[in-house]
Amino acid sequence: MRGPSMEPTWIVLLVIAAVVIGVVIYMKTKKAPELTESEKPKQLEEKKPAAAAEKKAARKEPEPKDKPKAEPAPKAEPRPEPKLEPEEKKEEPEEKKAPAAEPAPVPAAEGPKEAPPLKAEAIAQPVETRRTRDVAAIRKGLGKARSQEGFFGKLAALITGRQDIDPAIVEELQEVLLSSDVGVKTTETILERIRGGLSKKELNDSAAVWGALREEASKILRAGQGGLVLRNRPTVVLMVGVNGSGKTTTIGKLATQLKAEGHKVVLAAGDTFRAAAVQQLEVWGKRVGCEVVKGKDGADPAAVIFEAIQKAASSGADVVLADTAGRLHTKVPLMDELKKVQRTMGKAMEGAPHETLLVIDATTGQNAMAQSRQFAEALPLTGIVLTKLDGTAKGGVVIGIGDELKLPVRYIGLGERPDDLRPFDADEFVEALLGEGPAEEEAA
Repeated sequence: MRGPSMEPTWIVLLVIAAVVIGVVIYMKTKKAPELTESEKPKQLEEKKPAAAAEKKAARKEPEPKDKPKAEPAPKAEPRPEPKLEPEEKKEEPEEKKAPAAEPAPVPAAEGPKEAPPLKAEAIAQPVETRRTRDVAAIRKGLGKARSQEGFFGKLAALITGRQDIDPAIVEELQEVLLSSDVGVKTTETILERIRGGLSKKELNDSAAVWGALREEASKILRAGQGGLVLRNRPTVVLMVGVNGSGKTTTIGKLATQLKAEGHKVVLAAGDTFRAAAVQQLEVWGKRVGCEVVKGKDGADPAAVIFEAIQKAASSGADVVLADTAGRLHTKVPLMDELKKVQRTMGKAMEGAPHETLLVIDATTGQNAMAQSRQFAEALPLTGIVLTKLDGTAKGGVVIGIGDELKLPVRYIGLGERPDDLRPFDADEFVEALLGEGPAEEEAA
């Protein structure tokens, strides 16, 4: 049985517990005031010492009396972010500024720009292109001219085996020389020598007549040495001639020989009117390993050759071989264009072209004589290249052109191979053409 004194006590305890629970619930549900961004750092800083104080209170550690109270840290104001402004470029002093490099002049399609001419570097000792004396090979190349129906065969039938040489032989010699494309003027020069020898009784047998013919032919053809002499770096060579004379092929063969001798060669595709000529020159360039400078179809040939000379000079090349379009010698505007090309080459390099070679197809006979005269009047030629001598029986054209122009024959073409383009030697050629030679060589 409970006592009456216990009831009020339990009631009071229940009321106190309810009040405490209500206070706790109220404190937990009450929201803290939101802080601004600037106040959050301050609150964090204040919580740190408060937390430390609470820990000390829990441990009941008395704080030292002599410890000074820590002053609150001053409130850190947020620093304003600096405005980013575009950085101004500082002007360099005038004397420190490096001058801008000017681009190299490039010739325009309508023609090369005026520019100070480059100076060719003189070679202390002129380099001669390789010459190998090989009479048998030349004689073989002149097989048609040495046949019975050719120049040599007709002369041999007239002279060989005669015991007595009478003045009547002069008329027969004249017919043979003229039919072999020696030319009227050159024929008269040779016959005058024969008449003089006959009148002095010096040409009394066939051997003496043969000797007189060879001597006179050699004298006519000794206008200068064959091959190229590289006196400058680069030595600029301009090739001219009519259509189909063999200019591009001659350039390819000559480039092959020069490259084999250790020279650096640049090819200029100046025949801009015939696309096949440019392609042909590119084939030679790839085969030999030479740089080919070309322009667009129909471009100004003078501009192309101008650029080639500039590149050759800057790259240290030894030789520039410049091709041109074939043209009839009777077409005045086309001949005037060649004059322009030659003038432009002089603007690209002082003294260029150093060689202007006329390429002649030997199979054209007397027409080659007319071509030679017209080109010689239009341009200051320095030499002749006679191509396709292996394809004609009239080998006397070499003597006629040499006497007509008084120019050295630089090269003769005796076949399709690069080695068949041979530097000309007057005595060697005359011996191959008019010399009797061994029987096995004749059969070849």
